[in-house]
Amino acid sequence: MKSTKNRFNTGAIVTIKETGETVTILKWQYVKNMKRFSYIVKEHPGTFYFEEELEDSL
Repeated sequence: MKSTKNRFNTGAIVTIKETGETVTILKWQYVKNMKRFSYIVKEHPGTFYFEEELEDSL
């Protein structure tokens, strides 16, 4: 069984892989039927990102 531990926490500074933009995690939740985490970022509150679309900021 896959672990349900999220990679990023609220307040974490991450980079959106596609754009290279540095953003701050505002909220996260586990999407049970998709078995993955989604994240809402402070800079784009109307958009959600999945964990694989984000990476740790350097």
